[in-house]
Amino acid sequence: MRLRELILASVAATALIAGCTTDTGAADGAVAEAKPSTPSAPPPPPPPPMAESDQALQGIVVTGSRKDSAQEMGRMIPSPVIMAPPEPEFRDQYEDVESNPVKLVSEEPVSTFSIDVDTASYANVRRFLKGGTLPPKDAVRIEELINYFDYAYPQPKAGSDPFATQVTMMPSPFNAGRDLIQIGIQGRDIDREARPPINLTLLVDVSGSMHSEDKLPLARQAMKLMLEEMEPTDTVAIVVYAGAAGEVLAPTPVSDKRKIVAALENLRAGGSTAGGEGLRLAYSLAEQGLKKDAVNRVMLLTDGDFNVGISDPEQLEDFVSRKRETGIYLSVLGFGRGNYNDAMMQKIAQTGNGTAAYIDTLSEARKVLADDLSGNIFPIADDVKIQVEFNPARISEYRLIGYETRMLERADFNNDKVDAGDIGAGTSVTAIYEVTQTGSEATQIDPLRYGEAAAAGSTQGEYAFVKLRYKAPGADTSKLLTYAVTDANRVASVDAAPEWARFATAVAGFGEMLKGGEALGTGFGWEAIRKLGSGAKGKDEFGYRAEFIELTRLAETADAQAALNRPSQGD
Repeated sequence: MRLRELILASVAATALIAGCTTDTGAADGAVAEAKPSTPSAPPPPPPPPMAESDQALQGIVVTGSRKDSAQEMGRMIPSPVIMAPPEPEFRDQYEDVESNPVKLVSEEPVSTFSIDVDTASYANVRRFLKGGTLPPKDAVRIEELINYFDYAYPQPKAGSDPFATQVTMMPSPFNAGRDLIQIGIQGRDIDREARPPINLTLLVDVSGSMHSEDKLPLARQAMKLMLEEMEPTDTVAIVVYAGAAGEVLAPTPVSDKRKIVAALENLRAGGSTAGGEGLRLAYSLAEQGLKKDAVNRVMLLTDGDFNVGISDPEQLEDFVSRKRETGIYLSVLGFGRGNYNDAMMQKIAQTGNGTAAYIDTLSEARKVLADDLSGNIFPIADDVKIQVEFNPARISEYRLIGYETRMLERADFNNDKVDAGDIGAGTSVTAIYEVTQTGSEATQIDPLRYGEAAAAGSTQGEYAFVKLRYKAPGADTSKLLTYAVTDANRVASVDAAPEWARFATAVAGFGEMLKGGEALGTGFGWEAIRKLGSGAKGKDEFGYRAEFIELTRLAETADAQAALNRPSQGD
């Protein structure tokens, strides 16, 4: 009897335990503790929305057993689907410009253009190549590639004009039977102690498109670098634009650097882009703080996305052109990709007595705003124009390499009301013509059957005559400089040319290849560019020329890959 009672009690206890155990019981058979019945608690709040990564884990069921095999878990957990992030929409904008054509000296003996010291195109091209792709052809402005580098031309003599001119004529490595005429202009450098004070107004784009690390955060870092190169007596003001424009910092001396840095750190990206309104406010603030003996400059930091306010290109150009009469210069610094409006930035920079640069890395920020600050901030000449007249007795054809957006009419050269480029302290400017000598079999254009005979006279020994016009900063009347190109400027071979001429030629060839190479002969390509550049690398203190050599390798690789993706002629 005693045994039967024990068995019945055991069965009852087992049933009680089974009834109290839930489907999600504790691991290893742990028993849930029974508790007295209490009023129901309110339901818990709904869980927060799950991120995509958490949603992907919904299929994982956690049980109270440690006995699940790996095979069973594999059936329970769905295979993850890895999706590549979408590529950002490419909305970069570039001006569609045709390369300069070959011209007959007998028909058009004079070439006139405005100088250009911008370097934006080089940094932008580098960004594309380091990303593994060729840049759009319209993104390549060959003169900006050439002028990215310092060629160490000799400085002007003391007490003379603010420029020194260097001219080299050498056989063209691009095409047999032709020559290159390279014109190098070196602006006078100024000592740090002799620099005039700076009245700088920063116009910072804080629209939503500027949120990425290569835009507003990089812009803040760039400005901090520049502050280290400025004098305590210089002043900085900050204006921002997004959905609306507003003043963030009144003109503040650089001696109060902490206040300026704090204002920069508080900038946040968000909203649409009222760029036009920002320009108005920035110029207004710059005018209020205008200093007669200082460099008054507005510096625009943006990805170029002007979509609110003055958005019409012609209206913007008109506004900026009127404001340049106030003596306020304009600098444009471009950042990022996706919304990069290169065409707009170039237009307003050229119209506003300004310069344009592209900042893709902190290293480039240091080059533009620290190492080359004098050249980018302190002007030594305004409205600089070049006019070259070729002698038909010695030159039959010519082609200016680059400067397509800087071409002027012949009559513009002597018109002091026509705007042109500006040169900063210590800046060098280089222009290269490819020419064909009269009588050469390398001519590209057939002569006219009824054309006039080539002129002859006392200038028979000259290849060309170079004229340069410039205004002193703030002046209304220009000055004229001239230079005759003769046999004294010509060398017999490429190897005999100065280092600066050879390296500039390599960069010009690089630009031509990125443009498609149509102006180059079949015997000149990436390897020839690399060999020419390597042989003229020189001292290369900051490694810029070595980087150029590496870019030629990246370009060659990207070009080969692009060729594989092109459809065959039979498709």
